[in-house]
Amino acid sequence: MVYNKNSLITALIEKGVKIPNPSSVEIGEEVDINLISSEDVTIHSGCKIFGKKTLIMPGVKLGSRSPVTIKNCQLGKKVELKGGYFEGSTFLDSANMGDGAEVREGCILEEEANGAHTVGLKQTVLFPFVTLGSIVNFCDILMAGGTSRSNHSEVGSSYIHFNYTPNQDKATASLIGDVAYGVMLNQPPIFLGGQGGIVGPSRVGYKTVIAAGVIYRGDCPQGHKLLMGKELQKGDMDFYPGLYWSVKRRVTNCIEYIANIIALRQWYLIVRSKFFQGSDMEKLLYEGALEKLEIIFNERIKRFRQLASKMEKSIELYKSIKGNEASNELINQKRELLENIQKIEICFNECLSYSGNEKIKDEFLNNIDTTNKDYINVIQNLDEHNLKVGTSWLLSIVDNARNAILKYLPSFI
Repeated sequence: MVYNKNSLITALIEKGVKIPNPSSVEIGEEVDINLISSEDVTIHSGCKIFGKKTLIMPGVKLGSRSPVTIKNCQLGKKVELKGGYFEGSTFLDSANMGDGAEVREGCILEEEANGAHTVGLKQTVLFPFVTLGSIVNFCDILMAGGTSRSNHSEVGSSYIHFNYTPNQDKATASLIGDVAYGVMLNQPPIFLGGQGGIVGPSRVGYKTVIAAGVIYRGDCPQGHKLLMGKELQKGDMDFYPGLYWSVKRRVTNCIEYIANIIALRQWYLIVRSKFFQGSDMEKLLYEGALEKLEIIFNERIKRFRQLASKMEKSIELYKSIKGNEASNELINQKRELLENIQKIEICFNECLSYSGNEKIKDEFLNNIDTTNKDYINVIQNLDEHNLKVGTSWLLSIVDNARNAILKYLPSFI
């Protein structure tokens, strides 16, 4: 077959990209083929590549089981996407996803994070080694835990993170693990049993097992538990659209999530950046991940603002239903959120620039081996003292954000 020498596909083949069935592959005109490596990259039949921000590094495999579509994704070394649709997300080295995936904007899969077939993600952060089973819907969530591919946090098959409420809000992002301890890659794994789910916003700590079949509606940030779920109220009750019977847990968990994203952003700016200084492609991969954290932060602020805007109606409904029995504490909580949301939003943005306790940060950075570009190896070879120092530094960022916001919400303390 004769190819058009001016075509992008022909140019990729000529530079060494393996495209076994070129007539079935589509490359958007906006794609910069200089950002597609020629080193051991394979693009199988039916794949489509779009977006001027698309980056494909050495060793990437696309579409080994079914066609893959990628749009404005950054794929690190040895990433494998076996089949599905992927947009506006970043995959660090050796991350992989099975057939039938749908990964939407704002996801970061760190090193060796992976999913089996038919996984749906959006605004999801998976730390190294985290593994998702088959038929999983895991949007608006951060998950950490585990130390290797043989000792990793795992989500069982047919699992759902419930991230949309009957009151039509998505202020529901959940922390499975956290940032300050999770980035140190030394925490026990978390196991979420199959045929189950978590109702966001939830917080679950390390060394936690949620039993198979359980829909978990609580928080267990301390971890080290086998959670069997709680028996639900058996009787039906009236539903009032727009009424929130409680807001404290939802609001404090949202604050905690955003504070952790702020800390993770600083981790990328100050620590992760040191491991992407080699090629231009590595720098673009890093910039892609950093962009996703900004997308996640902005989305969480947007959803928090939308939640606050619903409080006026909720107060009116609550008073009309409860009358003299209405809780002044709950009314005050809703009113504080409603009246202070603009100040809270400004405060969150100001917290973005706080890089933590300087003394602790400097002590930690002095022990990072910047000559070794193997991020996993460097972090896992830190001694116990330095790991604690690093965690203390990141906790100072989380604490700063949390405390700054709660100044505007005194009834939530």
